[in-house]
Amino acid sequence: MIRDDAEALRTAAELAEEFRPGASGRDARRELPRAELDRLTATGLLAVTVPAEHGGADVSAVTLAEVFRLLASADASLAQIPQSHFAYVNVLRQQGSPEQRAFFFAEVLGGRRFGNAQSEAGTKHLQDIRTRLVAADDGSYLLTGVKNYSTGALFADWIPVLARADDELLHVAYVPVDAPGLTVTDDWDGMGQRTTASGTVELVDVVVPAAHVVPHHLTFAGPQLHGALAQLLHAAIDAGIAAGALAEAADFVTTRSRPWFESGYETAAEDPLLIQRFGELALRHRAADALLATAARAVDTARGDLDDDSAAEASIAVAAAKAYAGSAALEIADALFEVSGTRAALDGLNLHRHWRDARTHTLHDPARWKIQHLGRYVLNGTRPPRHGLL
Repeated sequence: MIRDDAEALRTAAELAEEFRPGASGRDARRELPRAELDRLTATGLLAVTVPAEHGGADVSAVTLAEVFRLLASADASLAQIPQSHFAYVNVLRQQGSPEQRAFFFAEVLGGRRFGNAQSEAGTKHLQDIRTRLVAADDGSYLLTGVKNYSTGALFADWIPVLARADDELLHVAYVPVDAPGLTVTDDWDGMGQRTTASGTVELVDVVVPAAHVVPHHLTFAGPQLHGALAQLLHAAIDAGIAAGALAEAADFVTTRSRPWFESGYETAAEDPLLIQRFGELALRHRAADALLATAARAVDTARGDLDDDSAAEASIAVAAAKAYAGSAALEIADALFEVSGTRAALDGLNLHRHWRDARTHTLHDPARWKIQHLGRYVLNGTRPPRHGLL
């Protein structure tokens, strides 16, 4: 059990150092990090957002964002796997009944993991959810559909499934991974985040008791932080990728790169042009971290006094952090090769994993729409919509 924020941060930092040496090899071999995820779970880190009244540490958003940033700086795939776990712990906090919260928080405190069965491919758009939750005569439900990009499902004990009921309203059904009619397929073939196992979940008449169904549509009926918290963790992963790429670039230049002959210096690290470029990259990295911390504080502030204005400010702050961190991760991961030289491009070194991870992760949802909402908020005072992606 982790008892407080300081212990959560200390544990995350220790795990990051533990996971860092093997990250490149796991990516190159597409070796799923089962042992590493079990190790992370065993520390109690996945239970740190369980409310205090249920026995959890109930850490702040500032702490949770930093936990994800630290883990992603070591292994972006590994950090991505529990992102949905925390999002669906939060769903229970917001809309779970007292009985549901008591049951599922005890599961999380006991080391059980939540996965994700949310997105669907081939539909009209992201929120065109076609998975059906049909009421049965005995009060239970039958769940049928196909989910894609189901990060964490392969490693989960429970898979939260986003589905529409007979009235077309959104619900989350929490389904045990061994439920009859549920199949998880490891068919993820992305160029980046290769070891997240973000594959396919198929559901055919899966029986779900009413006690395991949460009315997620109510989350968006009033001021909410569901989207802000979920997106904050995505921003933290991007900031972590930026940090990891910058650290690897600095190590490569100081230990392996040769100076350009025109510089007149004995080492590449003394080249003033390289020093200038590293200064620019460090500025991007620091700005990403600062925006992430600002956004996390805005989420914590809104939690303490939630209304339309505080929720909007939190969503806008997170949108800014996510848009900036994504571009910073891409720039720094690309510049790694620019500053390091030709040898850095050797496939065996696998330095391109940082760029592949950044490019893949930043496709999750478009930064251009976040910037649109920023502009509308600043210019016209228009609050962002309540759709769970801001």
